[in-house]
Amino acid sequence: MIVALCLIAACAPASPVPATAPAPTARPSPSPIPTPTALPYGTGPLRADGGTLFDAGGQPVRLTGVNWSGMETSNYAPIGLDSRTLDDMLDEIVSTGFNTIRLPFSNQMLTAATPRGINFDLNPTLKGLSALQLMDRLIRDAGQRGLRVVLDRHRPTDDAQSELWYSPQISEARWIEDWVMLATHYRDEPTVVGADLTNEPHGSATWGDDNPQTDWRLAAERAGNAILAANPNWLIIVEGIQNVGSDTYWWGGNLSASAAAPVRLSNPGRLVYSAHDYGPQESGQTWLRPPEFPSNLPSVWRAHWAFLQQDGIAPVLVGEFGGRSIGDDAEGVWQRTLIDFLAQGAFSYTYWVWNPDGWVGGLLTDGRGTVDQAKLNLLGPSQSALLSRPAPQPSPSSTAYGFHSAN
Repeated sequence: MIVALCLIAACAPASPVPATAPAPTARPSPSPIPTPTALPYGTGPLRADGGTLFDAGGQPVRLTGVNWSGMETSNYAPIGLDSRTLDDMLDEIVSTGFNTIRLPFSNQMLTAATPRGINFDLNPTLKGLSALQLMDRLIRDAGQRGLRVVLDRHRPTDDAQSELWYSPQISEARWIEDWVMLATHYRDEPTVVGADLTNEPHGSATWGDDNPQTDWRLAAERAGNAILAANPNWLIIVEGIQNVGSDTYWWGGNLSASAAAPVRLSNPGRLVYSAHDYGPQESGQTWLRPPEFPSNLPSVWRAHWAFLQQDGIAPVLVGEFGGRSIGDDAEGVWQRTLIDFLAQGAFSYTYWVWNPDGWVGGLLTDGRGTVDQAKLNLLGPSQSALLSRPAPQPSPSSTAYGFHSAN
């Protein structure tokens, strides 16, 4: 019995030894997701979406600035440098609350040898610069202050504006070639945000009739797409014309035909339309007379240019407006009404003009640059914030500014 029990015990399978459970493998702690750093307001490139301009961070932006004229004239230099320094002028544009300069030039300026009308005792670092190098310097110094620049082909030659985008002296091919040169030249310069293709088409200029000699809409497409091929980051700014059928408006201000015949760009997000508008002091337009005036003005502006932004089609930059009076006379009522309209509608604008001006006055009232404080007070509530300010760059020599070659 004992033996049998032993045999049975020996034959019985041994109880399994419980396996030791492996220690759980520790999971690695997940890497924290970095908090995105918000881009500074106004960081480019800017883009259009519907009736709004946006910066690279998706924030809506407005260009609220001034024209600074002079480079389009035979002096090839901004007005005021005979009695002020470039630094003084740029500092004052910033301190008075503007964020953009619309900078007029002529095609002739791009090959001009020496700017004139500059006090080189006050501005010694500008001595010896060509007109294009002076433009380079102004743009570089403006950018260091957080300003942005819109280049405005104001005239083909330095003596007068032209009805069309070309003239006997400057062909369409030259016009486009010069724009492509500038787009390449400033390709890595974020201060320059756009090209105002030509100033105030008028007279024989048409829109949407497919006449290759006069159809400004088609010419804007040709030039705009050539620019975008060289520099895809620029805004392409297209002004209106004067006459659409029997409807006559300010030079460059009539965009009513763009609803049926919009400008077609390779990148629609770069399109901005632009209008110019002036008051009773400059012309006796019928809508500037009683009894409807001034209550009729918003409907007049909507019909000619404001509908584009109001209806979410494209942003509108009012590239020029201004006048001497801001009082209770017709001119002052017109100007105050327009500024309120621009502010309430969040339109971008560049006021004409920063420097003293014999035509409509200016924001500076004399050669030394005394600011017209009453006008500035009127514009102040409509101004938008200064755009992003890049880190200061080392001061280059007077002949090289770190931009692309003009060749």
